[in-house]
Amino acid sequence: MDMKLELVAVPVTDVDRAKKFYVEQVGFNADHDYQVNPELRFVQLTPPGSACSIVIGDGITQMAPGSQQGLQMVVADAAAARQELIGRGVGASDVDEQPWGHFVYFSDPDGNTWSLQQLPPRETP
Repeated sequence: MDMKLELVAVPVTDVDRAKKFYVEQVGFNADHDYQVNPELRFVQLTPPGSACSIVIGDGITQMAPGSQQGLQMVVADAAAARQELIGRGVGASDVDEQPWGHFVYFSDPDGNTWSLQQLPPRETP
């Protein structure tokens, strides 16, 4: 049985500010922005090349803003991704080199945390 993770809720305080951050600074695609009713706004954003999206909005989750910790995306080149984020005004960490990959960390305006992982070369038998 296949199971595909396709949507993760990210709790934010200001939907418009968060949408602007993820689209203009991090580079996510803005897929949907629907005001379903006065209590429910659904904003779906997708990282380029990803099959999984995030959802922000009003009435989406009961998690406290900033409580989504440790979301991770895989990139081809951690150093280049870091430079791109910094160039767009995102406060990104230095590249953290570990045996299981190179990592760059950043957070959104509410404190939800993210990492970018460059996978290590795969060993061939």
